[in-house]
Amino acid sequence: MMLDAQAVLAGCDRLATLSSLEDGIERVYLSSEHARANQLVGEWAESAGMRTWQDAAGNLCARLEGRRPGMPALLLASHLDTVPHAGRYDGILGVLVAIAVIGRLKRDKRQLPFAVELAGFADEEGTRFGATLLGSRALAGSWDPDWWQLTDAKGISLEQAFSAFGLDPARVGEAARDPASLIGYLEVHIEQGPVLEARDRALGVVTSIAGARRFAVTLEGQAGHAGTNPFALRHDALCAASEAVLSIETLSRAAGCVGTVGQLTVSPGAVNVIPGRVDFSIDLRGEEDATRDRVWHAIDETLSRIGEARGVSVSRRETHRASAQLCSPRLQEIVAEGIRATGDTAPLRLFSGAGHDAMAVGALTEVGMLFVRCAGGISHHPDEAVSQQDVARAIDALEASVLALARRCD
Repeated sequence: MMLDAQAVLAGCDRLATLSSLEDGIERVYLSSEHARANQLVGEWAESAGMRTWQDAAGNLCARLEGRRPGMPALLLASHLDTVPHAGRYDGILGVLVAIAVIGRLKRDKRQLPFAVELAGFADEEGTRFGATLLGSRALAGSWDPDWWQLTDAKGISLEQAFSAFGLDPARVGEAARDPASLIGYLEVHIEQGPVLEARDRALGVVTSIAGARRFAVTLEGQAGHAGTNPFALRHDALCAASEAVLSIETLSRAAGCVGTVGQLTVSPGAVNVIPGRVDFSIDLRGEEDATRDRVWHAIDETLSRIGEARGVSVSRRETHRASAQLCSPRLQEIVAEGIRATGDTAPLRLFSGAGHDAMAVGALTEVGMLFVRCAGGISHHPDEAVSQQDVARAIDALEASVLALARRCD
């Protein structure tokens, strides 16, 4: 049975072998690797005493009954899919830590005032079809029929892949849970950032998952000969973009948000030509939507001022928007109590800049998250690493959290 950190880490190693890549880890939605992962994790869940099934969206699910059959459940979950050339802990660690905790509850014959369920979500990353959180959105009842026409790199539609996997597209709605069937949701996840390590903490309480907005910005000036156009007569799109990028950083930092320009393309791109056009991206995230939106308003005004001052036209287009998901105060305190049980008397609270399945499940029930320190804050990379000691603390903390919630429900 998977009851301790050593077994959990061995399980992560085993799942890392279920990959479409020979030189790395990649496990995408509705693939043969997805099916094999569900089978293997299902076997581990059964060994922990749970009843298992695959739902109508391909999520691996399991259940341990409470004092009486059919009681509402606390859902413990994370995801089993990966990005290309992934690490072995993003998502996967949370699923296996949950199995370890449920196995302990079964071993110790705990009679809880609720059932405990497990979900290994099938598609959080969106690697294959581009849309993220497909597994958890199906469970939350927010599946979008427009997704059926999404295609992968080989031109296979999501609907075709669903059928090839043995699922019925017409029955995907059966994956949706009744809100009355759940009492809450807890997710363990590696931090994917350096804050815990910098503060010398193994675990942290997640306060919220940042809401993100993304924009495509185009600055158009006037290309010209680099040697014959004096500065006073130039309309240099790259100089305008450079000023904009620094302003985005300054405004974001001042408000406690995170603003990133991750893509920038310069045209014509010749060494002796003044840049006439620059296209760049903005990824803006904040713990609260209102703060994030105020920062965007300030950035938008700054872009206009820069364009006017430099004689450069500015256009912007929003490409993505996701609302922040607040972790419930009740479950934050439950997670904090679990961490205190491991010896950390003042648990660190931090918000998540990355998206998680909890964002989708938050439309269904209240959510809480526990972060685990990862070496160097590295994630979505083969160098992703956690320590056995930290994983042991995470298992203990999640178990203590479940028991703390049980005491409050009695």
